[in-house]
Amino acid sequence: MIAQINREYIQTRFWKLYSRFVSYALFEGRPLTTKGRWFNTIVFFILRFIQFLPFAKKVEKPTFIIGTGRSGTTILGIVLSMHRKIGYLNEPKAIWHEICKKEDIIGNYTDEVGNYRLEPSLLSEKSIKKAHKIYGHYLNFSFSNRVVDKYPELVFRTEFVNKIFPDAKFIFLIRDGWDTVLSINSWSQRLGTENSGEIHDWWGKNDRKWEIFFEEILKRDSYFQKVWEEDISNHIDRASLEWIATMREGLKISEANSEIFNLRYEELVQNPMEKLQEISDFLDIEKDEKYLKYGEEILQKVKPKEGVKLHEKIEPLFRETMEKLNYRV
Repeated sequence: MIAQINREYIQTRFWKLYSRFVSYALFEGRPLTTKGRWFNTIVFFILRFIQFLPFAKKVEKPTFIIGTGRSGTTILGIVLSMHRKIGYLNEPKAIWHEICKKEDIIGNYTDEVGNYRLEPSLLSEKSIKKAHKIYGHYLNFSFSNRVVDKYPELVFRTEFVNKIFPDAKFIFLIRDGWDTVLSINSWSQRLGTENSGEIHDWWGKNDRKWEIFFEEILKRDSYFQKVWEEDISNHIDRASLEWIATMREGLKISEANSEIFNLRYEELVQNPMEKLQEISDFLDIEKDEKYLKYGEEILQKVKPKEGVKLHEKIEPLFRETMEKLNYRV
């Protein structure tokens, strides 16, 4: 589906197609594993050009969906995009690369090695103004008042984001570990490619994302000490560690930041109207019946997936995290 648009989306609020196509075509960029990457030259031209335009809209309370990829972040973003006031950006890594070159852990736009964690000290006044200009003109171009940006890895970069947008809000999505891990494995097998001798999959260009994650996240947290000397090459084992580390990070930052809304995916699909209204209240956006109705129609309950065997040194960490989040092991 182009721009994550389906028939129900069109039938619910047809004019919202414009906002989604503006987001997809002009602002989000094309990541490593997608076709049409030649268009990134145009996207970056647009991002640089609009910085010189006047009358950028003021960016107020931008919202960032964070967590682990393949845990329902995209469908949540699409539902929120149906709200009449919201413009939704689906992993606009081109924007973030324009703001800070060190953000690219995948290898989407540069061969320069990026960082999982981005320190606020990397930001200058110029780059902060650049971010406000880009997001402000995105609001103009998409005829929106509020922006929702889905970029799961920002869970490790909330202080960085807060230096740019002090009034930022975050939705931290929590989901059953097996559902997430097996979905990551399936995605990587389905969409992973080999290009000019390079492997492009969930773990970036030739394992680049995995290597940065291992060095910056796992090896700097004594909780993962038992796996430091292990050769973790299995997609499921890697995804398990990514889920564990992300859940630990999300819970930790939630304790320190009152502007983070912890949302369990299972509760969202069980009671979509109730949970979407809670999100609206958290975001300080007005009630919108079509947005609530759309969420009720497309958010479907899912049957929990059965687990598989994990690396012997990962399994107890995974089990402990599942139990801490009150999921069945």
